[in-house]
Amino acid sequence: MIPVVQPTIRSLLHPLIGQLATSILASWETYLDLSPFELPEGLGYVEGRLEGERLVIENRCYQTPQFRKMHLELAKVGSGLDILHCVMFPRSEYPLPMFGCDIVAGKAGISAAIADLSPTSPDKSLSIEYRQALEALPVVSYAQQRDLPPWGDIFSEFCLFIRPDNPEEERQFLQRVEDFLTIHCKYAKNCPPVDADEQKHYLDGQRNYCAKQQENDKTRRVLEKAFGLEWADRYMTTVLFDIPE
Repeated sequence: MIPVVQPTIRSLLHPLIGQLATSILASWETYLDLSPFELPEGLGYVEGRLEGERLVIENRCYQTPQFRKMHLELAKVGSGLDILHCVMFPRSEYPLPMFGCDIVAGKAGISAAIADLSPTSPDKSLSIEYRQALEALPVVSYAQQRDLPPWGDIFSEFCLFIRPDNPEEERQFLQRVEDFLTIHCKYAKNCPPVDADEQKHYLDGQRNYCAKQQENDKTRRVLEKAFGLEWADRYMTTVLFDIPE
């Protein structure tokens, strides 16, 4: 097991992003047996310009026996835009959902915060073990619920997509993501593998998740403006949402 490496730009970002990045890495280190995951050359730390502002992207990636890739991305554009993006990609041998989390913060505060355990099963539902654990969590409410994008049918009914209205809602969001991670990591650690025929179904579910996420025009437009069309496509398909073979 290797220790996690904290992102160097974490302290420069919105406090909730910094807290969540620390929490995600702590959960991985606590519950899972980590080993390094090598990103394509030159894509671990990236600098560019976006509309005259300095853009910095910093990635942390690991793998475990249950997860082929666990990716945490932090990004900062000048003083006006901070981003956290995280996805845990299961190995096809394990019938696990996709953990995903994103936060976008601007000068006015957090505009979007989303977290989910998205099913990869053929019937697009979470297992009874996940459902029972998630239904047992305390009920929380938020003043500003956000609508999922048109391609958002990949998410579960437990998906949390909000614009936090105050520090207490930010704290509640952080706690709920920590709950998702604890449930997910503990279950994955003891999850038995499935046979080859079932693996194909879960791999198809993961491919569908990645293909839908690649339709996110907002992310693609930002990357294209800063680095060009070819670079943006390479980053979207090899770092953010690489569709497994």
